[in-house]
Amino acid sequence: MKKETTSLKKLAQELNLSVSTISRALNDHPDISEATKEKVQKLAAKLNYVPNIFAKGFRQQKTNIIGVLVPNITHYFTSTILKGILEEASLKGYRVIISESNNDAIKQTEMLNTMLQFNVDGILMSISKVTREVDDILKVIDNVPLILFDKASNKIPCSQVVINEEESAYNAIEHLINIGKKRIAIIKENEYSYNSERRYSGYLRALKEHNIPIDEKIIISVDDISLRQGRRMANLLLSIKNKPDAIFAITDSAAIGVIQTLKKFNINIPEEIAVVGFSNSKNSTIIEPMLTTIDQPGERIGSTAVKYLIEEIENPDSIGNKTIEIKGHLIIRDSTFKAS
Repeated sequence: MKKETTSLKKLAQELNLSVSTISRALNDHPDISEATKEKVQKLAAKLNYVPNIFAKGFRQQKTNIIGVLVPNITHYFTSTILKGILEEASLKGYRVIISESNNDAIKQTEMLNTMLQFNVDGILMSISKVTREVDDILKVIDNVPLILFDKASNKIPCSQVVINEEESAYNAIEHLINIGKKRIAIIKENEYSYNSERRYSGYLRALKEHNIPIDEKIIISVDDISLRQGRRMANLLLSIKNKPDAIFAITDSAAIGVIQTLKKFNINIPEEIAVVGFSNSKNSTIIEPMLTTIDQPGERIGSTAVKYLIEEIENPDSIGNKTIEIKGHLIIRDSTFKAS
């Protein structure tokens, strides 16, 4: 049998007071006497009264709840972003509801609708990589402030908090050029990935500015930029007659897969082929040789996204279409440079 939930109405009946008096007493309203407040709070504690924040939010048109939707909660980089979100939201007096889409467009829409039903004040979102149509996301903007982070899209007119991916990728390729590499391959995602295309843009710009020919044979696009695909694509690149002397993978997972394949074929890293990843994951320092990579400050992305969202929640006139870039930086390790 389901246990009965203590409501404001029940407290009012027990004390022979109006529901509005009970509510104001619990909220420490100055019009209510201290004796009444004490009596109400004592009974509320005794009956384990828990305020219904959704009902309260409906009455006040504000819940102080932020919805957060990510493709995968267990991803290490995502977990660092969530840490920044939770800490900053708590400091600002907001609760957080977190959900994941599992990179499923239908589930993504369902979770967005659920958050709206929960009457959240605003939503932080990292879009799934399978997102093609954005109509359902545009509908959200009609209801509450929305800010995209990490995995963003130029199809959605809202503020976005992202890494300076184009510049970071440019710096990684320039580092490879500076250590003497001239035939640099890239393993990226297919064209629909916003993040991948920005990193690819940095790759192309670095090659062009340093007058290095662009060879389509060593530009590899895959659907799933994973450890397994890193291994497979490294095998593919090694089968080319004119092999690359460096490989830039747009994720650490794929870069680590590349290193595993190169080691399997006893290829010297970085002398024969250097490797660079992107994200500075935990595994980047476990693999041998340790991986040169772009560090992404996840906690800072999360806290920055919260700050901008709360500003838009509390000041509707501030809602805009800004892109806030958080600076990543290159961490040079043994996969590209060995100290003599």
